[in-house]
Amino acid sequence: MIEIKNKRIVIDGKPQLIMCGEIHYYRLARKDWQDRIDKLKAAGFNAVASYIPWLCHEPVEGAIDLEGRTRPELDLGGFIDLCRENGLYFIARPGPFIMAEMKNEGLPHWIYTKHPRIVPVTWDGRAVPTKTVDYLAPEFLQEAEKWYAAVMPVLAARLYGKGGNVIGVQLDNEIGMLSWVSNSPDLTEHVLEDFAGWLQRKYDAGTLGRRYPFKLDRKEEREQAVRSPREEYAAALLHDLGYYMRHRFAKYVAELRKYAEQSGVTGIPFLVNIHGTGNGRGKTYPIGISQLYESYTQAPGYLSGSDIYFGDLNMNTFQDLYLINGFMDAVHLPDQPLTSLEFNCGDGNFGETYGSRYDPSAVDFKTRMCIAQGNRLLNFYLFSGGYNYRMDQKLGDGNDRIAFTGERHGFAAPVGPDGDLNYTYPRMARVNKTVMAVADKLAVMDEERDAVAYGFIPDYYMTEYKYPHSTVMKDIVTNLEANRNAGAWDIMARAMLLAGYRFGSVDVQNKPIDPQQTPVIALPSARYMHAHIQRKLVAYLEAGGGLLLYGEVPLYDMEGAPCTILADAFGVKPTRTVRDGGHYYLSLCAEGWAAPRPEIRAYYAQTFDHGKTQPLLRVYDTREVCAFEAAVGDGKAIVIASAYRCDIPLFRTALERLGAKAELQHDCRDHGIFMTSTATEDGERFLHLLNLDGFDKEIRLYDRGAPLLEGRPFVLSSKDGVMLPLDITYHGVKIVYSTAEIAQVSEDELAFRLTQAEDVIALETDRRIAASDAYSVRQEGNTVYIISKKHAKVDDRLVIRFAS
Repeated sequence: MIEIKNKRIVIDGKPQLIMCGEIHYYRLARKDWQDRIDKLKAAGFNAVASYIPWLCHEPVEGAIDLEGRTRPELDLGGFIDLCRENGLYFIARPGPFIMAEMKNEGLPHWIYTKHPRIVPVTWDGRAVPTKTVDYLAPEFLQEAEKWYAAVMPVLAARLYGKGGNVIGVQLDNEIGMLSWVSNSPDLTEHVLEDFAGWLQRKYDAGTLGRRYPFKLDRKEEREQAVRSPREEYAAALLHDLGYYMRHRFAKYVAELRKYAEQSGVTGIPFLVNIHGTGNGRGKTYPIGISQLYESYTQAPGYLSGSDIYFGDLNMNTFQDLYLINGFMDAVHLPDQPLTSLEFNCGDGNFGETYGSRYDPSAVDFKTRMCIAQGNRLLNFYLFSGGYNYRMDQKLGDGNDRIAFTGERHGFAAPVGPDGDLNYTYPRMARVNKTVMAVADKLAVMDEERDAVAYGFIPDYYMTEYKYPHSTVMKDIVTNLEANRNAGAWDIMARAMLLAGYRFGSVDVQNKPIDPQQTPVIALPSARYMHAHIQRKLVAYLEAGGGLLLYGEVPLYDMEGAPCTILADAFGVKPTRTVRDGGHYYLSLCAEGWAAPRPEIRAYYAQTFDHGKTQPLLRVYDTREVCAFEAAVGDGKAIVIASAYRCDIPLFRTALERLGAKAELQHDCRDHGIFMTSTATEDGERFLHLLNLDGFDKEIRLYDRGAPLLEGRPFVLSSKDGVMLPLDITYHGVKIVYSTAEIAQVSEDELAFRLTQAEDVIALETDRRIAASDAYSVRQEGNTVYIISKKHAKVDDRLVIRFAS
């Protein structure tokens, strides 16, 4: 039995971590299946995932091959069974869309020929530039139901709990992504008819008439007005179209789930993966959350999964992954854990140009951070490359293959198309084995958090569709993008993490915010904010909450109507926005508790008549206030309404004044260290540390002011990560602390990966420790100290044996 509860994946009553690798069976000769599975098992995985391409299994309508009659590599059941024989779980990804660089994103060619009306038109009636379809077109749903009726019985016969190993089924893939990346919303006749009905259910006739000065029930007028909107209602359309698409995607996901359950796929989670990373960063990723969160929170039994596609985790990007995980968790149902369905691995050489070269630390660091934040499933994508065979049907498209990458596919994967291992494989295998060695502990651990959460407003990312000729839409979207991105991610979030803060996220738009549960909120804020969110924040402050607001104090609601509820509560009046430019060098000076600080350059500042608030930053030449501290009821707000630098002490002081202190600290003057901690309900803990820089760092660690590791200095090696045990017990042996990380556990042995010139492992146990030339043993009171005689850079494996 598989259960999703308490943010855990529970299989047969036991919480588990699923470490999964993507192998595309249909891109490999059948004789190579076992070789790739062997390499996957050797790297520490316990599960396999694969797309199931409709394009390959039904290239001709009605001629479905899922048994390998036409090609041996299309025996889906045979591949799943082979995974089961190797002791591996299986996660199925049957589309209908699969992407994976497949032609038509994995849909059969005959679908488009048979049903040309399902191909959307978009703004101004133009054809969409991508191979997408109207998800809810009756013709498409009819064909998708037939596909599911064929493929789902293969999975249903192999479900976990019924003798099989299938533990999850993904519904479609990256829903809404193609429309977002091309700014081309689906505006077919069918979609617009459905949109009109949705609007009529949402608004009364009077309100609807004021919002849209055209006849929604007249087909031609409706199509012209929505596809080529006028400025007078553009802001309303931006808002409503985004909300409708969320509803539409959720309806599509529910329909696919119904088709799966009709064919006997029940009792396992259904997965929805979230797209959005781009240009080597995660800043656009919450667009996918915004589009899809209603899809996977509409009922129990769903899991969301991230698509993590940015390269190295370094000082530029490390906060991206931390925020992505936090935002996903913020909108989840209480039982839903974090998972990642496309956890990018490999060397980054996607185009075979060697123009991208990931450091071996990339997948190691991302794995460690995700596990520390509570991810219970990671699917390493793509684990193994393969080949794109030529289709029997002549396509006349230049290569007649199933995909557009040429003959080979997955040349960046840790296991290449020919089965060779690239340089990223050993480090990936090392971190997987480290995680799986203590998976029983990690599967029930939660991240320990300080008294602050990062605020998330899903509608700040509802910007995927904007009419190219609308100034109104452009102004709103441009301001949201400016305030949700660079400053929020690269200044405030980065400063908080470098200051040692461990924080989750809170959905301030849709969920209650209570100072008792979330004492302080750090919130990126734009010029636009819903009135109900502004009122909620004011009530939160009045009840004793602390608010660190970075960006702009809102002046309008999300459709551009004046709305200054928050500013009024602060007791300030926004006056203007000052921008750097030409020969004007906007500079800011600190005062109050923020002083003394050097004057700094900035590219913008929102200024205020600050009333009775305490000024913190002023524009140099005009003395206008652009940052302040304000009392609101029993609470307090600190507002930084300018592009201030990543001043770690400033943000630390601000958060401490609001009531949030970073309890986990180190003493290294060089930044570039990420750290957090996880714990079980019984107090077993791990310290998770990453050195993001290319040089060693000596540190001491403190928790609530008390030294950890008995105050021992600890060297965090260049580009290395460690997971240090604190009060972890195995087989009657408590590891009080260790400077080495656990590598393997058995009843009579504990193996460690050494990290220091002289590692120390402190134990409490009545068991006798076997003598060894590799370590010395010293007893002090109830504590037994194991001191390694190996230098970690020479030999990093130490095994402690216990006499029976």
